[in-house]
Amino acid sequence: MKKIVIKILALWACIAISACESELERLPLDQLTIPTTFTTYENVQTYAWSFYDVFGTYQAGRFDKDEHSADLMLDGRSTDGDPWIWQRIVIPTTSGNWTGPYENIRRVNIMLDNIDNSQMEQADIEHWRSVGYFFRSLSYFGLLSRYGGVVWVENAIDDSDTDVLFGPRASRDVIAQNILEDLQFAEQNIKEEGEGQGSNSIGVHAVRVLISRFGLFEGTWRKYHGLGGETPYLQASASAAERLMADFPSLVDNYDLIYNSQDLEGVPGIILYKAHVLDQVIHPLNQWTRSSEVPFWDFTKAAADMYLCTDGRPRSTSAVFDGDQDPYDEFRNRDRRMYYTITPPYEVVGQVGGDITAWEHTGNPLDREYIDLMATISDPVQKSLPENNWAGFIQPVSPNWRYAGNPNGVPFDPGYNVTSTGYKQFKYYSNLKVNNPWNDEHDEPVYRMGEILVNYAEAKFELGEFDQAVADASINLLRARAGMPAMAVAEINAGFDPDRDPTVDPVLFEIRRERAVELMADGFRFNDLRRWKKMEYATRKKLGRWVDSNDLNSDTVPIEGGASAGYVSLKENDATPPAFPDYYYLYPIPSNEIVLNPQIDQNPGWL
Repeated sequence: MKKIVIKILALWACIAISACESELERLPLDQLTIPTTFTTYENVQTYAWSFYDVFGTYQAGRFDKDEHSADLMLDGRSTDGDPWIWQRIVIPTTSGNWTGPYENIRRVNIMLDNIDNSQMEQADIEHWRSVGYFFRSLSYFGLLSRYGGVVWVENAIDDSDTDVLFGPRASRDVIAQNILEDLQFAEQNIKEEGEGQGSNSIGVHAVRVLISRFGLFEGTWRKYHGLGGETPYLQASASAAERLMADFPSLVDNYDLIYNSQDLEGVPGIILYKAHVLDQVIHPLNQWTRSSEVPFWDFTKAAADMYLCTDGRPRSTSAVFDGDQDPYDEFRNRDRRMYYTITPPYEVVGQVGGDITAWEHTGNPLDREYIDLMATISDPVQKSLPENNWAGFIQPVSPNWRYAGNPNGVPFDPGYNVTSTGYKQFKYYSNLKVNNPWNDEHDEPVYRMGEILVNYAEAKFELGEFDQAVADASINLLRARAGMPAMAVAEINAGFDPDRDPTVDPVLFEIRRERAVELMADGFRFNDLRRWKKMEYATRKKLGRWVDSNDLNSDTVPIEGGASAGYVSLKENDATPPAFPDYYYLYPIPSNEIVLNPQIDQNPGWL
């Protein structure tokens, strides 16, 4: 009941402020509008609910297209590759990546300019100033990460503010310092629980998450792009993470429950979430995983290879890795998070007796190995095998190749529950809602401790402070939940993984591996490669699973080099992308912005 009440309140707030917002956006900041809006705590709170629109990626489809611009996912329907990787980015006339954050900044600045004249107590004024700084910092972080230095806007402006409207870009140093200072002010002045105990709103914990995320991004960007000055940002990231680790010492014991829970209220390790209610605030994500959109979210072989084996070692040196030329072998003895994220292989006899939901085992023990495994680490309400599609049809085989149909000949529309690489997305699949298309209600984690723990480990390494105690307080908590051996820092040397990037310290490489596994498909990877200056990972040929065309009913699954057996290779002409140019690490500024303000210079390299 509490969850429903909160959601109805949020819906009411969004409806109530929509008129208020539109007036503030369209009309001058006159004495009729402002005193009415920014008078009492409740009025300011109502206005500020609109800031939360920046959250909620489940509604838009969890997977940011940026994931396809990195190395661990791809758009399986594309025949010409990702435009960032294949250097087909053109300078846009306009872009929501630029205008969207500035619209949010103006909305926040309107509040910041007027709360001092409200009827609130000073502590409440500082609380709302802190909330505003949080959301303004979030928008500026997005601008900084994409464009570098941008125009800093401290106050709500109108057409008369030509010095700001048509001013130059502030340097990256200025923007980054302003973000950090605003967040540090917010940490000191915001209410710990935001709008109250259990209110699921921005409070000190959310501020610390953003400090941790921003500090790590800016610190490592400065280090690996040769800018210098990284230490204060890395220290801020690590310190914020430490405070969160003290306040959130526990993790939910099942990784899958982070992403597939009907209610995240009170779930250990969840700091902020977007709540959903059936037929009111919904999203289509679970159904999309069962639809013809699935190949849009395929994983690559590089993603599968990230997962360690159950002896705590990578596939290159593990004594329990059985090889990758058979799907059953490849998945055996792996980190449990792999089974929650990539659909394990199986085969059943489907549609028994004409019942679309009925199935039987084939009689081959291998075909049921991961069906039985999933029954031990999940349950029929969350995840189970075999999969079914959005209408309840049993999918009798995995991988179900988009190109080939079903090897066992069972009638089934191959357009559903399919994969182009052999590594189908399973992370956002659950049985919480089946046969009720596009009406999913499981909650979305916005901020969670899994990210904080890997932020902490990486920041501490970059500061030269990573040791076994840090590993035990961070990475090894995640490993324990996954049923994996703890990271033993002293055992990680140059020979630990011969397949690693040799330019990266072996311990740092394992920290980055843990980050990739814990945050797989969460929208972080492209920006991680950008801040590490490691986009060469994405320009390697994206491969899928090993296949032998003789084992399929079709020879249309594309194999590297046109061979009859080998790794799936989807890119047209089986080509390797060109080297990633340095200037591509920053986005081009939309041309209209430069026309409107000639003092804004284009990022170097973009013509």
